[in-house]
Amino acid sequence: MANILVMIPSGEVYDHDCVRWYGYQNIQRSINHYHNIGDAFVYDSSLKLLTFDRLDVVEIREFKQEVVDKANAEYDYVFLRGSNYIHNHMTWPEATEQVLSKLRIPVIAFGVGAQAPATGKMELSAESKRIWQMFADKSTTLGVRGTYTAEVLWDLGIKNVRIVGCPTAFRNRDPELRIDLPSLDSVRNVGITMRREVSAHYSPDVKTYLARHRDFVKDMSRRFDTVLMMQGEVEEKKLLWGTDEQKAEAWEELHNNPWLKTGYFDEELDELYRTRLWYSDVVADYENLVRSKDLVLGYRLHGNLMALSNGTPSIYFSYDSRTAEFAETFAIPCYDVYSDKPFVLEEYWDQSLFEKFNRTFYQRYRDMREFLDENYLPHRMPSPAARKTPQRKAA
Repeated sequence: MANILVMIPSGEVYDHDCVRWYGYQNIQRSINHYHNIGDAFVYDSSLKLLTFDRLDVVEIREFKQEVVDKANAEYDYVFLRGSNYIHNHMTWPEATEQVLSKLRIPVIAFGVGAQAPATGKMELSAESKRIWQMFADKSTTLGVRGTYTAEVLWDLGIKNVRIVGCPTAFRNRDPELRIDLPSLDSVRNVGITMRREVSAHYSPDVKTYLARHRDFVKDMSRRFDTVLMMQGEVEEKKLLWGTDEQKAEAWEELHNNPWLKTGYFDEELDELYRTRLWYSDVVADYENLVRSKDLVLGYRLHGNLMALSNGTPSIYFSYDSRTAEFAETFAIPCYDVYSDKPFVLEEYWDQSLFEKFNRTFYQRYRDMREFLDENYLPHRMPSPAARKTPQRKAA
């Protein structure tokens, strides 16, 4: 057991290792604020892998010597909650470097990732380069999302990295997890992970992205009983839980958005928004939802991964380096939003594609477990049983 600290948490913790958004019972408190509940998935999942007695937050917005002294005296390590920290626009809280320089306990990067710009090269600030070198110096290895992130850090001279994917994949601590497809004819209930907003910094073609997103949502909803799974967008929260005035504001904002008003919303999509929207500020609610679905697919990295970690088939829609890297890390069936081909579900409903995921998941589970072991982090990940090679029947 251990006393541990988290750097950059995302949500409040209850029942030891469960996460929900701050003040979740009073939605008006955050209804005007966008927060990606996917970050809370990662935080929740990290806690479910670790063994600890006590959890607190290390503050990096301001430096207080007495706080750092207490951390060094009473805690065993700090972990940085996994997220997309390595990119051209990253700015760290003001006291990050000073806090890191004074910590004498290990500081562990737990499933962090890099984001490539839509055009041009990755150009990290001098501050970011110094901070990542400090993380590298304070741990045996850095746990990173995939090959691209490892290469970015390698180019900075940081070579003690291990590719682990994301804690969300392993939240149920099942080394034998696998996806076995049912007959497509039996699929009825489908979750669509929505992302109508996308940054031109990372998407090479926002217009194509939105057109594909719109058509995909409508096609799947004509075919299946769908739920549109949001992850914290302000307008969608207002449509679900707002006052009449807030709902009117949300519709106006959505229909007057420069990107959306030229063809994203129409009568059909408006009706889906009125009847199929879903969101929660509680991670456990997402887990219960994906467990009830026959299929979850779409644009949200962590929403899709929550499904896979619970044995529900999922297909990724790749639109930037982050989703592409993640699909590669786990060999997840993935549709390129910018390809010349339309999305055809039947082409991805192939057990051989998911066998690649099953094999890769088994290896990544071992990678995550070894990462925790080599950094001396007490954890709850069971050891994978030795797999036997199936014997072929005689002809």
